[in-house]
Amino acid sequence: ALPEQLLTSELFGHEKGAFTSATAAKKGLCEVADGGTLFLDEIGEMSPEAQVKLLRFAQDLTFTRLGGTSEMRVDVRLICATNQRLKQAVAEGRFREDLYYRLAVVPLHLPPLRERPEDIEPFARFFLAKHLRRHGRGPKEFAPEAVELLRAQQWPGNLRQLDNAVQRGLLLAHGDTLQPRDLTLP
Repeated sequence: ALPEQLLTSELFGHEKGAFTSATAAKKGLCEVADGGTLFLDEIGEMSPEAQVKLLRFAQDLTFTRLGGTSEMRVDVRLICATNQRLKQAVAEGRFREDLYYRLAVVPLHLPPLRERPEDIEPFARFFLAKHLRRHGRGPKEFAPEAVELLRAQQWPGNLRQLDNAVQRGLLLAHGDTLQPRDLTLP
């Protein structure tokens, strides 16, 4: 979890002098996303203080930059994600009930990757293409045996773990085809 002041600065921005290293004003993610969509990942990890700030923002889409005095309004679609069971977190007092109901307008449950083995290959190919563009070199395809190895994994870290495995394989591979030996898996 981010320290409270850093989280506030990232979400809502800050004014020059708001804290020691704030040498210039900076827009936060809420302001940058004005007119579009703001995606917040792992909201179940937010501190109670951050939950209060997010609730205030989610209610009327207004905020004040850290160190600022004027309220700003934005037009954003707010999408949030978590790997936690938020209803359970509410029952246990770890997540605000009012924030849960404010955000859970259209809840979507995505099953873990291990329950969707048919999705592993398309995601792996997507990640391979992404890392090929980034690194400019490496294998351009998977050997069929490498795909089978990927499909056989449980992927407790879901897409992040698959992405990391593909990137590591691309960096360690020799040749134009990613082989099972190139994939260091748990």
